Amino acid sequence: MAVYTRINSKDLLSLSRDYNLGKIIKSEGIKKGIENTNYLLKTNKKRFILTIFEKRVQKKDLPFFMNLMEQLNQKKIICPKPLRNSGGKHLSKIQNKPASIVSFLKGKDKTTLNYKNCFDIGKNIAKFHKAGTKIKLYRQNSMSISKLNGLLKSIRFTSNKIAPKLKPVLNVCLRDIKNQWPKKLPSGIIHGDLFIDNIFFNKNSFSGFIDFYFSSNDFLMYEIAICINALCFDKKRNSFVMNNKKIKHLINGYETIRAISKKEKDSLNILCRGAALRYLLTRIYDYYNTPKTALIQIKEPNEYFQKLIIHNNLNNYKDYYK
Repeated sequence: MAVYTRINSKDLLSLSRDYNLGKIIKSEGIKKGIENTNYLLKTNKKRFILTIFEKRVQKKDLPFFMNLMEQLNQKKIICPKPLRNSGGKHLSKIQNKPASIVSFLKGKDKTTLNYKNCFDIGKNIAKFHKAGTKIKLYRQNSMSISKLNGLLKSIRFTSNKIAPKLKPVLNVCLRDIKNQWPKKLPSGIIHGDLFIDNIFFNKNSFSGFIDFYFSSNDFLMYEIAICINALCFDKKRNSFVMNNKKIKHLINGYETIRAISKKEKDSLNILCRGAALRYLLTRIYDYYNTPKTALIQIKEPNEYFQKLIIHNNLNNYKDYYK
């Protein structure tokens, strides 16, 4: 989440009427995240989240995201529910950009996860994956390993602030990962971006997932790899250390709902490497390309460079699950 587009009173009045929100008392920009513009809307009835979709999200993908969240709500998966406007559609336009309004999810993200939190997250990811098998929607992963070569080529490395001579190193890593990438694993709809700020807790109890705008069809175990990178490392001074106990609780929680096959476990290292490289590349891209006028917190690329190196020095499932 971030703020690129500034809204005005005319925009708010139009939204209030179109979605029957009631009187909007306050709108507050949300700085967290990097993809879209987000506002918390407070009305005389309740609270909502307004999302204005910026350049990276393709318009053709928006119906997938809206229908996915709507159907997940029907299947009792805790996540925001998109509202329909007076025309029965999920999407409207704000300043000529597509926009949606979703229900407000109680709770907030945690700064630090404990082992029980990791267990609960794993369990609820598996519930989401199981529900997704009954949802007849499909979207190709726009940030899959096969798409990363184009992203890497598009980055103009204008300085060595991240790491000296980084591009040749990343080219070698990507080629190696693509050569070892698994071809057949259990697949389905994944969230694709389960970072700590997209997972809510209310009074230390899991209260839902948010921000489904990277959701797609991919390997289910790739979701676990993304979560290991995002949730199971601890920062110690300027370094990141993998926390095996968090990984164990995450996977144990997941397997209370869905068993992980041996083939999936054997693929964990390469999936973690691929996930680390994917987020490293998008962070480098944003580091060099985010407008200075954007109200946004730029995420540090070096974090994922460190994580990629750690995964490169590991081999199998036992290195993670201790």
